[in-house]
Amino acid sequence: MAIVNVTDQSFQNEVEGSGTVLVDFWAPWCGPCKMIAPVLEELDKELGNLKIAKVNVDDNPEAASRFGVMSIPTLIVFKDGQPVDKVVGFQSKEALKNVVTKHQ
Repeated sequence: MAIVNVTDQSFQNEVEGSGTVLVDFWAPWCGPCKMIAPVLEELDKELGNLKIAKVNVDDNPEAASRFGVMSIPTLIVFKDGQPVDKVVGFQSKEALKNVVTKHQ
């Protein structure tokens, strides 16, 4: 599955459906956000049944404020449309994998 870029407008369609979705709230100027991007790409390859969505908080403030994103990167796991887990800051691939797989 490819990583999708999501906007305030497309958030509901892309994220709030069925299945497990990992949403990365990020910004282009954020150093740790750049560091986590390759980790997400590896996870995308390894976990075929996981959808990964990225939300640029500068361009899409509505989704970020709706889910209480105060610092970035914030990664929220959605299960069947509901937020079920949240991690803030850079995470290793193993740490992220553990967070996601317990909700699959």
